[in-house]
Amino acid sequence: MEYKKLLNMGVGTLATGFLLMGAQAEAKTVQVTINAVETDVVYDNKGSTYRAWTFDGKVPGTVVRVTEGDVVEFTLVNNKENKNSHSMDFHAARVDVMEDFDSVKPGETKKYTFSADNPGVFFYHCGSDPMIQHIARGMYGVIIVDPKDPGALPKADREYVLIQAEHYENPDDKTAMMQNKWSNVVFNGGIFKYDPVHDSEATKWLQAKPGERVRIYFVNAGPNEFSSLHPIAGIWDQVHPSGNPKNTLYAMQSYVIGPGDAASMDLISPVEGANAIVDHSMYHAMSGAVAVIMFSNEADPEAGRGDNILLR
Repeated sequence: MEYKKLLNMGVGTLATGFLLMGAQAEAKTVQVTINAVETDVVYDNKGSTYRAWTFDGKVPGTVVRVTEGDVVEFTLVNNKENKNSHSMDFHAARVDVMEDFDSVKPGETKKYTFSADNPGVFFYHCGSDPMIQHIARGMYGVIIVDPKDPGALPKADREYVLIQAEHYENPDDKTAMMQNKWSNVVFNGGIFKYDPVHDSEATKWLQAKPGERVRIYFVNAGPNEFSSLHPIAGIWDQVHPSGNPKNTLYAMQSYVIGPGDAASMDLISPVEGANAIVDHSMYHAMSGAVAVIMFSNEADPEAGRGDNILLR
């Protein structure tokens, strides 16, 4: 299937389970509660399942969104049905790693507070031992800290969250994780999740209109591989390492994001048609790390807006 043929295809259901905390100029206190849930999740377009460890029963976990200067009152609930201890490491937080990021047993709750002092896009993940397994099994997500100055970044017409990670066939095989023997590299927990070109069973892709500024909030969950993110048939108009407005790069063909790091990247297409956002390490892309974005004047007006910035 050619990319241009996607213009004539229907759009799959856009759904998220995502927690939007609104951008406001004045600092406020935001209460965030996330549940650690050990459950089966779908990891490909055929409906295959995998025994994951998750935040809120989804891979990736709930999107948390606050504003620079907000105080986050965080609660982690480790469901009593779970078999393992879990924890929460927010890369947007400056706290005590021994106290606040400590593990909690099944049936227990952990609370801590931090100030979101820096704007940007940040990784969050479980830090319990062995951390590599907790991340590889799906315990990761993103916290977006919007700048308190609404003019700090060019206004985005649409926004999407993409989290890259490696998928391991056997979630209990810690040795394979330590030896980096993954089977696929995925976006948002799915193999070719947004790519009906390489997988005819894919029903979702990113959408925008020509001329719109599309902001990609990108996190590399790893746990091991670097990502060289490139929009095929496009150029990143602006790249902001860690999503901070003070960190600005222009007209980038690709940008490298290491494991545990993040960036926001803006894409504008002057024409109708498709771009394909890929990890340009080809063995990553061809094992699942491709997300098609269709630029069409008929783009769904709800796509990439409101609750639809993470396609489930």
